[in-house]
Amino acid sequence: MEAVGVAVLAGDQLTRDGVVAGLASRPAVEVYLGERQRSARVLLVVADQVTDEVLGGIERFVRAARRRDLCVVIVASEIREHQVLRAVEFGLAGLLHRRDAGFEQIARAVVAAASGRAELPGAVTRRLLDQLRAVQRDVLGPRGLTVSGFTERELEVLRLLADGLDTAEVALKLNYSQRTVKNIIYGVMTRFGLRNRTHAVAYAIRGGAL
Repeated sequence: MEAVGVAVLAGDQLTRDGVVAGLASRPAVEVYLGERQRSARVLLVVADQVTDEVLGGIERFVRAARRRDLCVVIVASEIREHQVLRAVEFGLAGLLHRRDAGFEQIARAVVAAASGRAELPGAVTRRLLDQLRAVQRDVLGPRGLTVSGFTERELEVLRLLADGLDTAEVALKLNYSQRTVKNIIYGVMTRFGLRNRTHAVAYAIRGGAL
């Protein structure tokens, strides 16, 4: 398996040098240095306390990164709830307590993040789910939207298209006119920049909406 490219952001040079040296012997990861850092798949942030300054450094790195799929793993002794939520906006995929994080655990978290798996403490995961439910209940729900960005009506149509039904069959099944079904499909294609109904169904599936 190809090593995961990782950039290291730390509060001081001594800590950064120690992390770089500690990860050097882990074949699953490769530390990127210099200009190459901007091509890393994972940004590893090591801090005693996550501050607004640390979060600002993460944001600047993410904005300058060449990869849009950059993930962030934070190793810290202290991070507050609102800072976790802000870090999620930057691509947080792993959070380890500094006291308990050896280089083997850090390497595993980096690999997991690059593989699309989030490794977060249970309390953090529960809080994020609570926030997500609140957004669905208080913001999206009243507007007829779901967290996927689709309305319930759009998802009904896309599910039936995914099952192989054509426009007329979808209209009959949902008791809509064919014109209404076509307008729903067109609205989805326009909003997400999709080419056709097949692309719309594939987009919804890849995004986990179907």
